[in-house]
Formats: sequence, structure tokens, C-alpha cells
Amino acid sequence: MEVLQRDPECSRPEACSVLESVNAAAAGKPLCCPNHEGKPSKSEGVCLPLQVMEFYCESCETAMCLDCTSGEHREHVTVPLRDVVEQHKAALKTQLDAIMSRLPQLTSSIELVSEISRQLNERKNEAVAEITSTFEELERALHQRKTALITDLENICSTKQKVLQAQLSSLLQGKDHIQSSCSFTEQALSHGSATEVLLVQKQMSERVTALARHDFPDKPHQNAHLDCQVETEGLRRSIQNLGVLLTTAAVAHTSVATGEGLRHAATGQHHTVTVTTKDKDGELVRMGNAVLKAEITSADGSRITEADVADNKNGTYEVGYTLRVEGEYSFSLLLYGQPLRGSPFRLRAIKPSDVPQSPDDVKRRVKSPSGTGGHIRQKAVRRPSSMYSTTKKKENPIEDELIYRVGSRGREKGEFTNLQGISASCNGRVVVADSNNQCIQIFSNDGQFKMRFGVRGRSPGQLQRPTGVTVDMNGDIVVADYDNRWVSIFSSDGKFKNKIGAGRLMGPKGVAVDKNGHIITVDNKACCVFIFQSNGKLVTKFGGRGTSDRQFAEKLGPYFNKSGSVFSPHFVAVNNKNEIIVTDFHNHSVKVYNADGEFLFKFGSHGEGNGQFNAPTGVAADVNGNIIVADWGNSRIQVFDSAGSFLSYINTSADPLYGPQGLALTSDGHVAVADSGNHCFKVYRYLQ
Repeated sequence: MEVLQRDPECSRPEACSVLESVNAAAAGKPLCCPNHEGKPSKSEGVCLPLQVMEFYCESCETAMCLDCTSGEHREHVTVPLRDVVEQHKAALKTQLDAIMSRLPQLTSSIELVSEISRQLNERKNEAVAEITSTFEELERALHQRKTALITDLENICSTKQKVLQAQLSSLLQGKDHIQSSCSFTEQALSHGSATEVLLVQKQMSERVTALARHDFPDKPHQNAHLDCQVETEGLRRSIQNLGVLLTTAAVAHTSVATGEGLRHAATGQHHTVTVTTKDKDGELVRMGNAVLKAEITSADGSRITEADVADNKNGTYEVGYTLRVEGEYSFSLLLYGQPLRGSPFRLRAIKPSDVPQSPDDVKRRVKSPSGTGGHIRQKAVRRPSSMYSTTKKKENPIEDELIYRVGSRGREKGEFTNLQGISASCNGRVVVADSNNQCIQIFSNDGQFKMRFGVRGRSPGQLQRPTGVTVDMNGDIVVADYDNRWVSIFSSDGKFKNKIGAGRLMGPKGVAVDKNGHIITVDNKACCVFIFQSNGKLVTKFGGRGTSDRQFAEKLGPYFNKSGSVFSPHFVAVNNKNEIIVTDFHNHSVKVYNADGEFLFKFGSHGEGNGQFNAPTGVAADVNGNIIVADWGNSRIQVFDSAGSFLSYINTSADPLYGPQGLALTSDGHVAVADSGNHCFKVYRYLQ
């Protein structure tokens, strides 16, 4: 296209050559080889037989002439051009059909985006009209108030003036009477005869006496107080804050809905679903006011109920509903008229009596599952042994996200006794620290047993109480040995290579590897975190007992082992920013530090609500930075965003967890958890 748009008199030889080829092809002429131009016949516009491009080099994907086949392409595979033309035409036709099939989708998207753009302008114009109308109305109200104040002012002033003017008139009249009487009396005394004085004396004496005794209103009958006090500061602040523009960047295709009520419900009971809104880049929206609608319809399409939507004002919404009749329903969630990811959802309602017992119904004492303190077990709520396989799972009236479970209590292959840590490798293996059996067991991503290794003992290469496990970037297996007080490193086939941390560690529990290849070790007894190089050299450490953010154990209290010490930090993970995430067991929180151990933030508190913990243990981070936490005392798995805001649970209700410990993400994106109390590990679906 660039060549065709240029001046044919171009100075670039390669452009002219291509242009000539295009013109020749358009005219149906044989195409001459550009690599052998300059022969006499080329100037006449006719190709010699050797110059015509009749061959095709598959290695270089280009056409050429016979001379080229014996030249630079002599060692390449060449075929006649006509033999590959149809093949390439078919390939281009397939590609063309593929992109042509996208045109209706693009057309629909263009219409949708154009409609949203039109609606946006329409909303803007409506908002401008509403703002103008509101402020014009306020201006009228202000003018009316101004007129009323002035009228009242005039009336008050007029009333006061009448009183003052009446008093003033009385005083002036009295003054005139006194002045005239005084003037007349003085005139008579000065110029009148004796007879005249005697004739007026009595009259003047009475008048003067009366004036002297008269009570004139010499004190003011009114005051001059008349102020106008207008409190404008509050009004000005109100005006400055008058009107709020409501909008969000939330879009439906990235926003998610979570909660057991999304797919399962018990009739007659209230259920809720949490909707977390996100923008086009998948970032969480931190403000509310989005237009979210929820509707539940029956299988025949008739509308059953419109669910209630509660705005949490932080970008999340609680959708509540109650179904009265059993059956299959369609649960539709629309954000600004567009379906949320996965919407509409298939919702199944059953009788409350058919719902399996919830793990919340099983009460447990919170006591540290590590160290010498032991694990106080209650009776677990478990499936029958015949339901261990995934083929039987669908017998449950409510299906959870469980893909499979492996193990039962024992010492054989695929059996466990108090398993603790769990990890996953990039080559599709799940590695489990079988603590009380003093060994490491390895399985495939689909739960098939592969191998195990480990010999009980206190010598290098032996295991006494393996608690934490991870796989480094070389495929080596790194094991935290709680009772041996060191970290052992084994090859991928279980051969001992090295031990690190001996003489420094007091009780290593969780272990992880960061992007620099450093081994992050949580020392449960010392209440601190060690960072080692792979050769065992200490990089740094942080933590200790105390109440600050860099410390883990709060104080001596109800959570302690037989020695009376509080052992708090348990497991550790590293996220996509190379930040260190540590579960603080007895402080019921998760703390996040940078790669150097500087505190960044923490989240969580003691309780059973969303985002609360009852002694967190295992922790993992997905590729998006979301944090998955095993809530040991509440026997559940919670999911948080990278900033520690609660997102959802992983549904484990059909086969309840009992004291979950280690947690990991498999290479195929599922969540693997060490279900310590049930002596097995489970793998759940996880939507990242």
C-alpha cells in the first residue's frame, strides 16, 4: 500500500521493483525476478525464460527464478510456484475467513460502545440541565429571601420610627410652650406697666407652674438597634459542597461475583452474594454508586424475584435473596446493563434438610498446631471413605469447588499423619510435608502418587519434623525441619544436597523462595523471619516478640505451648512484586513486607466474619497478586486482593476442612491445601 501511494518516479530501487511487480501482476504478465534485472530483455519489458519467477523457496517463503535455484537458494528446498499457489491461497482464505468472522462481533461492539457513548452524552446533558435548573431555583430562593429580609427590615424600622416621632413631637411641643411662656412673661416684666403686670400675673403664674410640673417624655421611647445578621459561613460551605457527581470506572466483564449463594441455595433461607467491581484493567474500584441489578428467573424464563442490592460504598455490593421453591434457576447480575463475568449463573435451590452440615457447626479450640503444644482435635465432619474419589463427589446435594482429595491417616504411600506444608512446582508436581511420618511425598497435578523420600533422624539429610516445603527455581525441594532446627535442600528426585540455618533457627515452620532465589524462612519459635542465600549465607532477618508491625507474638496469654512461650508466625509466601507475606497465627492477621523486610501493611482481625481470622496458617499469592489464606480455626479458605481487601471464599462446604495448614497454587491454577485434621490434601478450583 505504501508503494502504491508513492510517486511512480520514486528514487528507491526496491520500491520501484515492487511497484513494477504489482503492475505486472495486475496486467497478467509473468513476474520477472528482481534479483536478476539488468539483462537486455528486462529493459524491453519482456522476461527471458530464466528470469521468470516460476519457483518457490519454502525456507525463505519467497518466489524466484531458475537462476536463483542454482544461486543463493541452491541448498534450499524449492518447488514449482504453481504447486504451492493453491496451498497458500487456501491458507490465506482460511485466515481471511477467520478475521471476517470477527466482523459481526466488532460491529456489535462498535454499536454497543457507540450507544454507551451516546448515553454518556445524554446523561451529561441531563445533568447540566438539572444543575442549571437547581441553581436557578436556588437563585430565586435567595432573591425571595433577600426581598423578605428587606421588607421585614422596613417594617421594623417604620414601627420604631413612629414611636420616636410621636415622642419627638411631644417634646418639641413642650419646648415651644415653655419658650413662648417665658418670652411672654419676660416681655411683661420688662415693658409692661404695673397695672398690666398685675392683670396677667395670675394667668402667667398658673401657666408657668403647670409647665414646670408637666411630665415631658424626656427618656427615649425606642432604641436604634437594628442589625442584619446573616450566617453565611455554613451556607458558603454547603454551597461549595452542593451537588455530587456520581460515577465509577466499573465495567461488567472484569467485575466478579462470589459466594455460595451464587450457585446453591436452601429454600426459605436468606442468601447473599458479594459483587466486587473492577475497571477495564482489572483493578478494584474503591467507590460505590454503580448501577447493579440482580434478577432470578425460573427455568421457563418467568421472573421469580428481584434480589436486593446493598451498596457497601467501597466498590463491593451485597446481593441478597430468598427462594421459596426448590428447583433450577437463572441468577442474572447486570452492571450498567451488561452481564458480569459468568452471568447468568445456574442456581439450584434445595430443602434445608438436604444441605450438608457446615464446618461452622463444628466448634474447635484454637491451640497452636505446631511445636510441642500439639494439636487438640475435635471430631471431624468428613465424608465416608468411599467418597474420596472425585467420581463420588457429585452425590452431594451441593457441589463445592473440590476437584479431588488424596489421602487418609496412615504411614503408607499416599497416606499422611498430620501433614503440614504443601507446595507445587512449575512442572506439574504437588509436594507435601508429611510431618509426623517424617517424609516428603510427591504427587502429580491430578493426584497420582509419584514418589516419597525421607528418613527419620537428626543427621544432615534426615527429617525429624518437616513442616514447611517449597520448590525453588531450579526444581530443588526446600524443607523446613521444625525439630532439627534447620532447612534441608533436596534435589527433585529426593537426594540430599545441603542444609542451611543450623545454629540460627529455633523452630522453622514455613518456607518460600523469592525471585532472587533467596530462601525465606519463618522461625516460629523465635518469632522472626530469616532470609538466606541458597548457599546458606544470611541476608537479613526481621521480627521478634512484641506488638509492633515488624513483630509477631503479641503477649503471653491463652495461646501458648507447654514452655509458656507464644509462637506466632506460621507460613510465608512471595507475591508477584517480590513482597513477603507472613501469617501471624496468634494475632489473627496477615502482614506484608518488602523484599528487605520493611513493613508495608497488614490486614485481618479476630472473628468469623468476612476478612476476619481465627488463627491463619497457610498462605499463597496468585499471578495477579491476590492473597489466599487458610483460616485454621474457622476451617475455611479466604481470598483477598493485593491490598488485603476481602474478595471471596473458596467453597469447601460439601467436604469440610478441619484445621487447614499449608496452601499452594498448582501449575494449572488450582488451590491445593493441606487438610491436616483430616490427614489429606485437597485441590479446589480457583478462578483467578
